[in-house]
This record gives sequence, C-alpha cells and structure tokens, in this order.
Amino acid sequence: MDEDFSSQADVDPSAFASQERFLTKTAGKGFNPGLIVLLIVVGVLIVFIVGNYVLYTYAQKTLPPRKKKPVSKKKMKREKLKQGISAPGE
Repeated sequence: MDEDFSSQADVDPSAFASQERFLTKTAGKGFNPGLIVLLIVVGVLIVFIVGNYVLYTYAQKTLPPRKKKPVSKKKMKREKLKQGISAPGE
C-alpha cells in the first residue's frame, strides 16, 4: 500500500505548471455570476416598465373617460348658497 502513493519530494513541480496556467486562463475568462444576475434583473425591470407604459398609452386611447360622481342635492344647494344664488323653492 505504501508503494501506491508517492511523497511530494518525488513529484516534479514543472509537470503541473502548464496545468496551473491553463486553469487560471480558463477560469479568468468566464462571466461573473453577480454580473449575470444583475443583467437579468435589470432586463426584467426594463421590460416591466416598458410594458406598463405601452399598456397605459393603449388604455388612454381606447378606454372612454371616467364618469364623474353625481353631486348630491345637498351639496348643490350649499354651492349655490355660497355663490349667492338662492335655491329654488326657498
């Protein structure tokens, strides 16, 4: 069993130098995972904002204007009194 494993003194360090250089070159060329997540989040946010804008403009063109709430008789009477016009029947 001792014959299967060699000590560190037996290993030539120059044999692994080319492998180390290869690993550092390939590892350095990959994309940063944080950058990928950031790009995805920003892309989704931009799509959401542009989509909302398009829907808003489409709704403004196609939907009829909102109806105003009817004014109660009591409020109409108050407004007329403020303007100095007497309400009919008084």
